[in-house]
Amino acid sequence: MIVPSQRHGAQILADGSTRFALWAPDARSVALLLWTGETIAMQASGDGWYEVRQPCGDGMDYRFLINGELPVPDPAARAQVDQPWGWSRVVDHSRYQWETRHWNGRPWHETVIYEVHVGLLGGFAGVRAHLLALVELGVTAIELMPLAEFPGARNWGYDGVLPFAPEESYGSPHDLKALIDMAHGLGLMVFVDVVYNHFGPEGNYLGQYAQRFFREDIQTPWGSAIDFRRQEVRDFFCENALMWVLDYRVDGLRFDAVHAISEKDFLVELAMRVRAAVPSSRHIHLMLENEENDAALLQQGFDAQWNDDGHNVLHHLLTGEKEGYYSEFADAPTVQLARFLAEGFVFQGEEDRHGRPRGVPSGHLPATSFILFLQNHDQIGNRAFGERLNQLAYSDALAAATVLLLLSPMVPLFFMGDEWGSQQPFLYFTDHSADLAKAVCDGRRNEFAAFSQFNDSKLRELIPDPNALSSFNNSRPDYGAPKSPEQQQWQDLYRRLLGVRAAEIIPRLVGVYSAGVTILAEGAISAFWRMGDGSLLRIDLNLGKAAVVVKAPWEQVRILFNQGVDESAYKQGVLPPQSALASLDKGI
Repeated sequence: MIVPSQRHGAQILADGSTRFALWAPDARSVALLLWTGETIAMQASGDGWYEVRQPCGDGMDYRFLINGELPVPDPAARAQVDQPWGWSRVVDHSRYQWETRHWNGRPWHETVIYEVHVGLLGGFAGVRAHLLALVELGVTAIELMPLAEFPGARNWGYDGVLPFAPEESYGSPHDLKALIDMAHGLGLMVFVDVVYNHFGPEGNYLGQYAQRFFREDIQTPWGSAIDFRRQEVRDFFCENALMWVLDYRVDGLRFDAVHAISEKDFLVELAMRVRAAVPSSRHIHLMLENEENDAALLQQGFDAQWNDDGHNVLHHLLTGEKEGYYSEFADAPTVQLARFLAEGFVFQGEEDRHGRPRGVPSGHLPATSFILFLQNHDQIGNRAFGERLNQLAYSDALAAATVLLLLSPMVPLFFMGDEWGSQQPFLYFTDHSADLAKAVCDGRRNEFAAFSQFNDSKLRELIPDPNALSSFNNSRPDYGAPKSPEQQQWQDLYRRLLGVRAAEIIPRLVGVYSAGVTILAEGAISAFWRMGDGSLLRIDLNLGKAAVVVKAPWEQVRILFNQGVDESAYKQGVLPPQSALASLDKGI
């Protein structure tokens, strides 16, 4: 038997008919249910597969019937109607007429990422309305939080259960393509955050007919691990990645929490299959979230990793917080600041707070292998009240750290609203059924019991209920509200810094490497990078509250950006508190 390139789900064939396939190794029988009322027996084709071919095409709604009694959606449905337990829909991706036909993406070093929650902006159409403003700001890529169909009408996206079906409340597959098409026409890349480490707790039926999709011997925070030892499971997720890249023409994928995937060779296979599926002229970027700090993956098909270490040390320096994982960055934060700027990871084999070694050496990797951020969905939304960093840190220090974020050779990422200092919270929100909603709310509040601020159970009761509609509505960014003078200053700062990055940093990034970091004082460093054209980029950063002595600049130095620095004092070797300055020499 010849296995088609798309094995899972409904595939429209050249003659206009559709081949339906389901891997159901635990089922005694599988039938295809069509919206028209027909029930068609599916044929067992070996290795747990059931298949049937029918003369129907785009727009046909269907489900599978397991053992004559359990109707289930297609786990690889390309669209879903009326929640994850409803009808699946056949989608003919070839019907969309792309306007930006010759888009090949942009090289990785040009990337400036703006992270977006689609639902909070009003769906795919709502995101489209903001694209031009993002281009004018200096953004070159939007990263969409997970789009997979989830239960209810609101969710972060990490509880998705049908990874091939874009969330119905956001819009149709056509609407998503229109968003991507418009973005490409404006020169914007589009990345999608995908979750391959678990399925959400509600609406997933795989365990009832394909228990071999999971392995009981490994437990994750979300339950039994997905069994990537099985080729059928690998193919399921590889086909998903290929769908985003080929059918939706996205420019890259961000893989959530791959440390929860035990078979790292699956990740290498996935990257290889994605890159083999596109011509060499097309830029595709693959990004990791990986607590294990596995530098090897960044040389095996993946472009970059979210630099949690960098965020954590900067957050501690800006806020003084030292509970939870911030405790690992409280003892020698300036040393760790210097290390991540010079080498990428802070933890390169040292023991974490649980006594486990974490990470491997990363100093051989280019700075562009690391995605730096001061905030993202996790670092705001995983706080009890969803506060943003501008509500936790001194504004002068945060502005100085923003200079580092947007002008260092690492790839910058910021969260929607950061660019004008939004004070709207980003809360954790869901829309689960009653019993699960209560369990999620109780679990959420209990998570904070270990933090001194919430030792009192009455205080924990004040933590917003994720299932309350107000948690979602209060998280909507205030894009249309009049900007205060302070907010306008933040917006001007982002625009000016991104203009400097586009003109001075990006053209020199290819071939960049660290030229060392000098510790000036607690919270203060001078960092150096040899750029691809031979020039030397220098960023002096002082997050402390006292002025420090700094080596005076070279005679030929050109100041790229000055945040809170008296240049006459700087030329005499003084760097004021809570300030930053970026400069460039002509090379030696």
